[in-house]
Amino acid sequence: MESKTVQMIFVALGAVGMIGVIICCSLPEWIVGHVSDMKFHQGLWMACVTYRTLPQVCGAIPYTMIPSEMEACKALTVISCLLCGLSLLLLIFGSDFTPCVQNQDTKPKMILAAGVGLILAGLLVIIPVSLMTNIIRNVPKGMTEGMTEGMTEGMMVGMMVGMMVGASIYIGFIAGLMLMLIGGLLCYFSRSRGEGGTVSFFSNRA
Repeated sequence: MESKTVQMIFVALGAVGMIGVIICCSLPEWIVGHVSDMKFHQGLWMACVTYRTLPQVCGAIPYTMIPSEMEACKALTVISCLLCGLSLLLLIFGSDFTPCVQNQDTKPKMILAAGVGLILAGLLVIIPVSLMTNIIRNVPKGMTEGMTEGMTEGMMVGMMVGMMVGASIYIGFIAGLMLMLIGGLLCYFSRSRGEGGTVSFFSNRA
């Protein structure tokens, strides 16, 4: 029972980490900034503009206006989401609380593969958020680029006055570190289990 409980906790924590990566990837909160009475929120897929007296307007970022760095961040976060989902499936199938795999010698290997996958998934989301954080913090004060008349339609891309790190960056850091920690623990425990170690909560006993 102890083995199943701990494995379910790892699955739940891994699911929380994957949800964090999805939120980081989807929300338009990577870059936030302001210009006079206008607030700007930009993500990997869309940008939103809010005026003081007008409702928020959002729109997809045109492909031709997406910087190469943003394209790389988008690709890495999507791969991280997919890898995290695949790793969670391996973890669920290889756990003792599911009868999907009957061979008890295969389960530790599946859990080890899931741990490695979660580590890579966490690393793949930490890389883009770190890159974007470095870009934002190294923008000269007062620099304004890429501002066009289309900004009222939520299609601005570029550096802004008062540009700051958005909430998605912090969520990505937390989710990435959580996934790497969970993956590391899974690798350690599955290895101990496979070598006949004394780690009790990955034993095959019910």
